[in-house]
Amino acid sequence: MKRSWYLTGTVVLLATVLLGACASTGGTMAPASVRQHAVTIVPAPAREHLKVMTLNVAHGRRDGFHQALLDEVQIRDNLDRIAHVARREAPDVLALQEVDGPSAWSGDFGHVDYLADKAGFSRSLRGSHTDGFGLDYGTALLAQHDLHDGASHVFAPSALTPPKGFVVASLAWPERPDVLVDVVSVHMDFFRDPVQRRQAAELAELLAARARPLVVMGDLNVEWQDADGVLEHLMDALSLSAYKGGTADLVTFPSTGRRIDWILVSPEFRFVSYRVLPDTLSDHRAVIAEIALDPSTAVVP
Repeated sequence: MKRSWYLTGTVVLLATVLLGACASTGGTMAPASVRQHAVTIVPAPAREHLKVMTLNVAHGRRDGFHQALLDEVQIRDNLDRIAHVARREAPDVLALQEVDGPSAWSGDFGHVDYLADKAGFSRSLRGSHTDGFGLDYGTALLAQHDLHDGASHVFAPSALTPPKGFVVASLAWPERPDVLVDVVSVHMDFFRDPVQRRQAAELAELLAARARPLVVMGDLNVEWQDADGVLEHLMDALSLSAYKGGTADLVTFPSTGRRIDWILVSPEFRFVSYRVLPDTLSDHRAVIAEIALDPSTAVVP
């Protein structure tokens, strides 16, 4: 009965997307509250570098065909695998995409709270970019630090594909509480170049207005030097840099051999390390990096 209701709701949602009825302000960010969690795992020791990680969790289906074909036990088991890797790698910040609130197709429970509690993160911030007909999902940030000035944004609507968006919050740099850094988890459209260009421009405009050093993470669905130049335009607009942009050995979407999940940083930072993890946690691979303040760049609090 529940599956039948879900399928009916999905058909209605698809029709809604096709008609372009999913609304967004397109020009402003909505404040988003930070949730506190009881930490049951001892956090990693304080360090000078910031360790960040990003993963498209694919609604908890791991490498399954579709989350609607899995029961709640399987979904929780898949999320447990993600939590295990997060505990093993101990990032300060974990950016998530395609992560669900209570949704009919993925167990009807909040995946962000579940992952935060299982992996031992003390703070979380979730943005719901698709919400209706029994579905609730978007992007999120999990952190071992206080998060401030949280916001969520849904990109301007487009026909044919579900809404996408991003969340952003600021945190104090380790060992430099006077330096506030914006960390971002973003998911962009996968289907059409014009939509990706518009979303990249929207992202750049809204983040530039916050005027803070930036760490942008997520599933951008674009590659280095794609013909449309979306990634390059975004990087130029925000003065971001990538780790070894043109290298061929950092594939994050194995089924197509593409690098579409990125960690990008503003000029105040340099990469200390950068890895694509081999663990099969979803159809995407997790990306993890350590970044440091660049001593050659003046950082203004």
